[in-house]
Amino acid sequence: MDVAGADLNALRVLAAVADGGGITAGAELLGLSKARVSIEVSRLEALLGQNLFTRTTRRVALTEAGQALYAQAVPLLHALQEALAQAQSGQGAAMLTGTLRISAVADHTAQTLAPIVADFAALHPQLQIDLRSNDRVVDIVKDGIDVAIRMGWLRDSTLRATRLGEFEQHVVAAPAYLRRHGSPEKPEDLAAHPWVALSVLPTPLTWKFTGPRGQPCTVRMTSRLRCDSATALRALLQAGAGIAVMDSLSAAPAVRDGSLVRLLPQWQLPRGGIHAVYAPGRHVQAKVRAFIDFYAKRLGG
Repeated sequence: MDVAGADLNALRVLAAVADGGGITAGAELLGLSKARVSIEVSRLEALLGQNLFTRTTRRVALTEAGQALYAQAVPLLHALQEALAQAQSGQGAAMLTGTLRISAVADHTAQTLAPIVADFAALHPQLQIDLRSNDRVVDIVKDGIDVAIRMGWLRDSTLRATRLGEFEQHVVAAPAYLRRHGSPEKPEDLAAHPWVALSVLPTPLTWKFTGPRGQPCTVRMTSRLRCDSATALRALLQAGAGIAVMDSLSAAPAVRDGSLVRLLPQWQLPRGGIHAVYAPGRHVQAKVRAFIDFYAKRLGG
């Protein structure tokens, strides 16, 4: 679909309504009235001679033609915002504008990401930030995400990634559980305990430890309980459901307040990475690069 006949404002409205999932949300993103946004959408549809959205009482969604236009329009908008930001930077005014869409799993968002995003937003008052937390791996191109924060080990991908930091993995359980069942003294003892498996991991029941003298030990656990988020895993463990491995960032608050206890601290599990993942391309948008640099500095500090 050719977008040459559509002006910039109409394309901005298209992107905002699509990202927000409705006229009201799109108007809020743009700071415009619902009536103005509705008129712009109708005008664009009339110009192109096609319906760009399907409208129900609950949601507005892109049609196939709308998806094709969105796929062309969003990169153009990003390129224009980048050009403006670079021009401003060249004049000594590195002002970030537009919308920065960030995605991360819910627990990392609550424990680590959200406070840093709040500080970043305060530094850039002209930048709108859309923070999305989801425990599934999102399609950043399809979902219009500028940067996704991902934990662990990245699969091969055409996406670009920057390593921001790393985390340890700790074996943890609740004090009440340990009083009932005893504490494991070595990794092999874990196989006799009820294990709470985090199902989003590639091998949630097989764990490879390294001992204090570098000796390896691989243990296969048994599990009746599974969950798909670190938040649910922590709650199950705090309720005394069993033993599990948690990333150190998610486990730290519970270990500090005593609701969870770290086990086998002399045995190490592989460290995982914290990565910023973003769409491929020759240039990284100024807002994305600024946020990645800010986040990496805060994690390292």
